[in-house]
Amino acid sequence: MASLSLQLSSLHHTSTTPLILRATPLNIRTPTQRPFSIRAQSAPVLSQDDLKKVAADKAVESVKSGMILGLGTGSTAAFVVDKLGQLLSTGQLSNIIGIPTSKRTQEQAASLNIPLSTLDMHPHIDLAIDGADEVDPNLDLVKGRGGALLREKMVEAASSSFIVVADDSKLVSGLGGSGLAMPVEIVQFCWKYNLVRLEGLFKEFGCEAKLRLVGDGSEKPYVTDNGNYIVDLYFKNPIKDGFGAGKEISALDGVVEHGLFLGMATSVIIAGKTGVEVMTK
Repeated sequence: MASLSLQLSSLHHTSTTPLILRATPLNIRTPTQRPFSIRAQSAPVLSQDDLKKVAADKAVESVKSGMILGLGTGSTAAFVVDKLGQLLSTGQLSNIIGIPTSKRTQEQAASLNIPLSTLDMHPHIDLAIDGADEVDPNLDLVKGRGGALLREKMVEAASSSFIVVADDSKLVSGLGGSGLAMPVEIVQFCWKYNLVRLEGLFKEFGCEAKLRLVGDGSEKPYVTDNGNYIVDLYFKNPIKDGFGAGKEISALDGVVEHGLFLGMATSVIIAGKTGVEVMTK
């Protein structure tokens, strides 16, 4: 009994340690709000080459398998030839035959495995596609700054349809209005004689005639694929009567062809920064 009493007494005197609950402050981190901003991205600015390619691609949409095609010459026409080669290689086009308007275009087309022929073999052409140096509101053109005006005119005159592709920098209110060259292909014989006569035809338009050179500082005359020279006419004012001017130029002995392409285009595709416009008569 003494033992039990002792145990109870001991239990009774045992001190109890109070339970203390410490409230730990709750740290709730609110996420830092970053300012929300939208950066307006402007549309990419298209270069002149980009615009030419857009116009070329649009023109090629008119090409159908089995067509005889006139292949133009120049920077814009080169995009057309590239696109045709691509469509042939993927099988999207087949059985087309190209009639090139220059040795340069012939080499490009051949490298893309585009079948080629000549006007002798195919005097009727379904469609010609080419660039232009100037386009007026009547769809009359200045062409030939690439030096291929004679062959271009022959091929495009033999075509049922002639689509012109260009960027909007080629639009003028009147032919000669850009102040850039209007070419005339002449024979080499007595070229100075014809240069003076050509300049004299258009004195009232402030015309200056220059023999085209090969460039790069050389004084060597540029020679066309046909073995001729080119006289470039520069006008201070647009030509008022394109048909009259063309007739006077052609009447000069020794003139082979001029760069006025009048009444030939059936449609003109113009690529600009706002889109593509198809101009028809």
